[in-house]
Amino acid sequence: MLQLIEYESYKYKNKPIYDILKRFFDIIFSSVALCFSIPIILIAALFIKVEDNGPIFFCQTRLTKNGKPFLMYKLRTMKIDADKEKNKIMDKNEQNGPAFKMENDPRITKVGKFLRKTSIDELPQFLNVLKGEMSVVGPRPPLIEEVNQYNQYQYHRLDVLGGITCIWQCDGRNKVSFDEWVRMDLTYIQNRSIWYDFVIILKTIVSVLKRTGM
Repeated sequence: MLQLIEYESYKYKNKPIYDILKRFFDIIFSSVALCFSIPIILIAALFIKVEDNGPIFFCQTRLTKNGKPFLMYKLRTMKIDADKEKNKIMDKNEQNGPAFKMENDPRITKVGKFLRKTSIDELPQFLNVLKGEMSVVGPRPPLIEEVNQYNQYQYHRLDVLGGITCIWQCDGRNKVSFDEWVRMDLTYIQNRSIWYDFVIILKTIVSVLKRTGM
């Protein structure tokens, strides 16, 4: 993996040819992935419905390139009205900075724990990729309330489309600070290439199969 950049060395680079190739790859990859994912999503939907009879999908407003809002799709892994319970556990946040991360979040359902561990809950996001709202590889799309707390440097995470997977998910996840998370994302943005994307996708597949880092 490339050496992480220093804050002062970050500079966004326009890569028009890469952007065209990446969009072509995103369309092909997400189309194939959705075809193979449909049976898995249907089975997961059945278990979600049986557990608490709640909604199958969870749609949440996130921000992507240039701070543009969009509706990100996931299979629901938390209890109904989990967002309303978030304030009660904010003091247990295990991630510094504006993001909220808690390994044993009490709001996660039994089915949800399995879906998260296997990353099955993320499969509907291939539809976001097809719509051009996300890419297969890119910084994870943040919540509006998180971005409202960003400084100018951190806002550079939104220089490119948000992605389903990124360096942080493969090499860091809950093990790194938010500042390091941002630095990892900006390292990717500065050095992004088709080959780099391919490496991250392979590392993601390995992490999912081993159930580590995801």
